[in-house]
Amino acid sequence: MTASEEPRNVFKLSRDWLSVQEVVDAVSSASCGAISVFIGTTREDECDGRKVIGLEYEAYELMAQSEFRKLCDDIRARWPTVTHICVHHRLGWVKVSEASVAMAISSPHRHDGQQAIQHCINQLKASVPIWKKEVYDTQEASWKENAECPWTAARDPHPANQ
Repeated sequence: MTASEEPRNVFKLSRDWLSVQEVVDAVSSASCGAISVFIGTTREDECDGRKVIGLEYEAYELMAQSEFRKLCDDIRARWPTVTHICVHHRLGWVKVSEASVAMAISSPHRHDGQQAIQHCINQLKASVPIWKKEVYDTQEASWKENAECPWTAARDPHPANQ
């Protein structure tokens, strides 16, 4: 990071389609040789014979902003070379194959950024108050908790192992 460049933390909740390029542009820096990106999409899934057709997201927006700032502080303490952090998350209806979350982290070298992006998505799901409801082809719906949430710690966080 150049002496005149301050670290940026960008967090946006939006009901609009997410632009990966906008997220990447928010973390671009002449002093960084790596931009690590994560894009989370809504997947078609089966649940009790019903097919997921989309997700409905809600958030406690003020608290989400506060928790994001704490997450950025945590990332910077663990990986001091991280330069910029940007997370955009959808609210409202997100149909199958659309992005629910797009995030990017810049760093001088890829190793720190890749570790930080993994930590960022895991902690975002665990601590930022954003909730999702699965909507099925039967028009039924079900609120889903993230495996990363502390109150689900007794469960294996890897669905493939359950």
